[in-house]
Amino acid sequence: MVFSNKPLQFIVAVLVACLPLFSSANTATDSVHAKAEVKTESKVLNIKEKEAEERKEYIQHHLLDTHDFHLFSYVDDNKEEHHIGFPLPVILWDEGLHLFSSSQFHHGEKAAESKGKFYKLHHEKIYRVDSAEGEIQLNNENHHPTNVKPLDLSITKNVFVMLLVSVLIFLLFRSLANSYAKNNGVAKGIGRFFEPIIIYVRDEIAIPNIGEKHYKKYMSHLLTVFFFIWFLNIFGLSPLGINVTGNIAITACLAIITYIITTLTANKNYWGHIFWMPGVPVPMKLILAPIELLGTIIKPFSLMIRLYANIVAGHIVLGSLIGLMFLFKSWFGSTLSFGLSFAISLIEVLVALLQAYIFTMLTALYFGSAVEEHHHEEEAHH
Repeated sequence: MVFSNKPLQFIVAVLVACLPLFSSANTATDSVHAKAEVKTESKVLNIKEKEAEERKEYIQHHLLDTHDFHLFSYVDDNKEEHHIGFPLPVILWDEGLHLFSSSQFHHGEKAAESKGKFYKLHHEKIYRVDSAEGEIQLNNENHHPTNVKPLDLSITKNVFVMLLVSVLIFLLFRSLANSYAKNNGVAKGIGRFFEPIIIYVRDEIAIPNIGEKHYKKYMSHLLTVFFFIWFLNIFGLSPLGINVTGNIAITACLAIITYIITTLTANKNYWGHIFWMPGVPVPMKLILAPIELLGTIIKPFSLMIRLYANIVAGHIVLGSLIGLMFLFKSWFGSTLSFGLSFAISLIEVLVALLQAYIFTMLTALYFGSAVEEHHHEEEAHH
C-alpha cells in the first residue's frame, strides 16, 4: 500500500514543482500581449497625430501664398508621387537679378540653381543655400532660418490672380463703355448684368455718402475697389487655393490707398474738425485733436482687419469641415461634413459680395466726411 502511493506522490510533487514555471510562462505571455497592445496603441496614436498634422498643413497651405499653382497629386504604381499644376516665374534680387521657373524647386524638395547660386523653399519663402544639397539652417531659439533671404519679386499665385482680375475688370468695363457708345447708351451682352450693379454703387453708395456735388471724382475708385474685391473673393472659392483678400498685406494696401485719397482730397472743414473742433472749449480742443488725428488712422485700419479677418475665417472653417471627412472615415460623418461644407460654401458666395459692399460703403463714407461742408458760423451763433 505504501509502495502503491509513491508514484502518485511523485506526480503530485512534480506538478507542484512545475507550478512556478507555468505561472512565469503565463506572466511572460501576458507581458508579451501587453507590450504588443502598447505598441499597437502607440502606432494608432502616431497615425492619428500624423493625419491631424496633415490636415493642419492642408489648411495652412491653402491660406499661404505660393510660387506655383498646385491642382492635385497622385501616387503611381511605383509609389512615386506626382504633382499636377503649373509653375510661375521666380524673380530674385541677390547681388544681381535672378530669373527662373518655380518648377526648379520640385515643390520644395530640391534647390534651384541660378548664376551659380542655390535657393531653397521654406514655408513658401526663398532662402539661399550653399549647394544643391545644402539645407536651411534654423536657430535654436525660435527655429527661424538663418540663411540669406534675397529680395523676392516673384509672380506668386496671389500676384498672378490680381493681375488676372485687373485685366478682366479692364476688358469688362471697356466692353461695357464701347457698347454704350455703339448703342446710344444701351448696354449689350454681359454689360446688361453689370450695369445695374454699377448704378447701385452710384445711387446707393456714392451719392448718399459723398453727395451729389463731389461723388463723381470718387466713382472710378469705388467701382474699382468693389469689383476688384468681389472678383478676388469669388476666385477664392475655387479649388485652386487662392486666398488674396485673406492676405493682410493686400487688405493693408487697399486701406492705405483709401487713406491717401481721403487725406489728399479733404477740405479745410475736415482738417478744422480734427485739429480745432468748432464749438468746443479750448482745453477740450487740445485734448480732442490727437484723438481725432488717431481716428483718421484707425478708420482705414478697421477696413484692413475687417476684410482680412472675415475672409480668413471663412477659409479656415471650410477647410476644417473638409478635413473632418478624413477624420470620421465613415459614410455618416463624411456625408455630414460634405453637407456642412456645401452650406458654408453657399454662405461664402454671399460673404464674397457682402465684404466688397461693406469695404466700398465705408470707403465712400470716409470720402464723404473728407468733403463734407459745415456752416460753422451758424453753429457758433447758436
